[in-house]
Amino acid sequence: MTAEEIEANVLKALSEIRPFLQRDGGDVSFVSVEDNEKVNVKLEGACQGCNKSTITLKLGVEATIKRYVPSIKTVIDVGAEVEESI
Repeated sequence: MTAEEIEANVLKALSEIRPFLQRDGGDVSFVSVEDNEKVNVKLEGACQGCNKSTITLKLGVEATIKRYVPSIKTVIDVGAEVEESI
């Protein structure tokens, strides 16, 4: 799978999971793909800083992305990293 195909499939996966997040006041945005195996996203809205955001990220967002792109090994919320460094 090319880098462009990976990104397109990641975006499709995020489109699938987004309505569930939005229903609870949250959202997710795509940031980047690194080395065709790591996806960087940013949890937004109610998801940002929520005590269940790790569960949402791993069991919701990451699992959905991996269904679309099995070569993805991990999904990282880069928004959390930025907040921790401030």
